[in-house]
Amino acid sequence: MGHRVVHGGERFRETVRIEGDVERQLRELIEIAPLHQSKSLAALDVVGEALPDAPAFACFDTAFHATLPPAATTYALPAEWRERWHLRRYGFHGLSHGWVARRAPELLGRKSDGLRIVSCHLGAGASLCAIQNGASIDTTMGFTPLEGLVMATRSGSVDPGMLLWLLEHEQLSTGELADVLEHRSGLLGLAGSADMREILDRAGRGDPSARLALEVYSHRLRAGIAAMAAALDGLDALVFTGGVGEHSSEIRAQAAVGLGFLGVAVDGDRNAQPQADCEIGVQGAAVRTLVLTAREDIEIARQVRALLRG
Repeated sequence: MGHRVVHGGERFRETVRIEGDVERQLRELIEIAPLHQSKSLAALDVVGEALPDAPAFACFDTAFHATLPPAATTYALPAEWRERWHLRRYGFHGLSHGWVARRAPELLGRKSDGLRIVSCHLGAGASLCAIQNGASIDTTMGFTPLEGLVMATRSGSVDPGMLLWLLEHEQLSTGELADVLEHRSGLLGLAGSADMREILDRAGRGDPSARLALEVYSHRLRAGIAAMAAALDGLDALVFTGGVGEHSSEIRAQAAVGLGFLGVAVDGDRNAQPQADCEIGVQGAAVRTLVLTAREDIEIARQVRALLRG
């Protein structure tokens, strides 16, 4: 049985069989990824009871980012803090970005070597990944899945000084602050809805809060893609995946509008009616643009099979 586990911390950098004290160490990471880690571990218990003789394996969303260079993982904090509490950028959605790293070269008819990809996993959670030679070299999520892009209910990156101000001057509790940042921010905080389809519909009818939410979302998305391209020293392919990335032609178009200087050009007709795993860029554009179905399940199966084969 292969299980998706969001956080592997510093120890777990590849798929591992769940035995010994592995599960205990994974439970210690719940406070870093509270939305997902506890649910993954609850699934371990349920499946373990149903299939007690089946070996269980943990496949980590952080593992694909084990190749990040120090410049991309290190926070500008005192060394004693970083070492004592393992404060660093881990990155997430690695199973999805890992699938993009394998599938995109197949569609492009190219090898991974020399290929520079920006992978856009856009769903309720959202992150970008700069993929070079099939490996992650930068990403938008950090120590927790809160950092980076605007998401359905998560704020994405905000000024830490503002959070300190709220704690000190407005006497917000840490629990209240965490609840707001995780569950009441993002699209929900901007437009009162976490459903991108509803927000797009309302924006099309002129709703000001929905229009603002789309503008903020797209602004952060374009800026993030450009930053990932800078980390790659250029761009060969832009890939959209995840629920929003796969199904929202409008979000893909809005992202591409501000990226023409990188060589991104989306074909309106191809973008409006994409097939599964297809190209939507203008023919001959410098950067090829793809839509891929997220297949974290296949990536999990591949990793478990590889470990079983030794």
